[in-house]
Amino acid sequence: MTEVPINEVQVKEVRANQFDTNRLQIAEVPAKPATNAENGPAIQEYWMDFEGARMRYLRAGSGPPVILLHGLMGYSFSWRYAMPALAPHFTVYAPDMLGAGFSDRPRIDHSMQATAGRVLRFAENLGMEALDLLGTSRGGAVAMAVAAQCTDGTAPVRVRRLILVCPVNPFSPHGQTLAAFAGTPYGAALVRFVLERMPSLYPYWHGRMFADKSKIPAGSLEGYKAPLRIPGLFEHALSIVSSWGADLRELEALLPKLAAIPTLLMWGDRDPAVYVSSLEPLARFFPNAKKVVFPGVGHLPYEECSEEFNRELLKFLTDARS
Repeated sequence: MTEVPINEVQVKEVRANQFDTNRLQIAEVPAKPATNAENGPAIQEYWMDFEGARMRYLRAGSGPPVILLHGLMGYSFSWRYAMPALAPHFTVYAPDMLGAGFSDRPRIDHSMQATAGRVLRFAENLGMEALDLLGTSRGGAVAMAVAAQCTDGTAPVRVRRLILVCPVNPFSPHGQTLAAFAGTPYGAALVRFVLERMPSLYPYWHGRMFADKSKIPAGSLEGYKAPLRIPGLFEHALSIVSSWGADLRELEALLPKLAAIPTLLMWGDRDPAVYVSSLEPLARFFPNAKKVVFPGVGHLPYEECSEEFNRELLKFLTDARS
């Protein structure tokens, strides 16, 4: 596995305000540091050869490494506000996990543990020995699995700190029945039919993730829809939900391994996807966790209240005691 830019000579730089509907309107320019404070730090696009496929990731900043893991139908686009905030302090990596975003869509095992193993290999391939790990929604479950795999002393990478944002967990029953149904052959066929034949539902489902529709950032829906142009995204999502129940049972079993890891739990109190009522049952496994609940915010606090989110995130990561 090798880390390579878009080609051997050039990488693609994106600014926080250049995400657009057409493959994010990434401009191909020679790699160089950003000097224009108005545009913020440079965010570079890279590709990694991985299990016979190409995995895309964004990188920005310098300093200790932080990896950001997106949710089920998300990709690195989710972190367009967090990356510029973190980059002055950390080297930030935001992968499009295989099957998602603009990465290849191989037919491989997308279970929680298999995905966690790929995150570890991603970090190892980049030469990391220790890292901070942030995961949101399903990426939060994967982040916990990654951290658990690092606790036995055999993993080449150590998770220093864990940030879980509205993470999928065994204590939020909402969606578990639907996920189990969507994971069956009949359910998968029905979900695919509805999604492919009724694109008018996309704004509805996207809007439901926000408690206050007036705070949906411009271009958010278009950005999340952009990877749909690459075939196989629905199949990827359905592959994930097919192991949803087994993944949650496995996650509950591994939670006791995580007690010693400094952890930040972040939630919107009006999250419609992973209920905030599951925060306290989950927090019992993290006795020293810091908890932040954003009032009047839904499932995507890093978009709906990005300034408050980034402030709490940086406070946790830059606190020498955490």
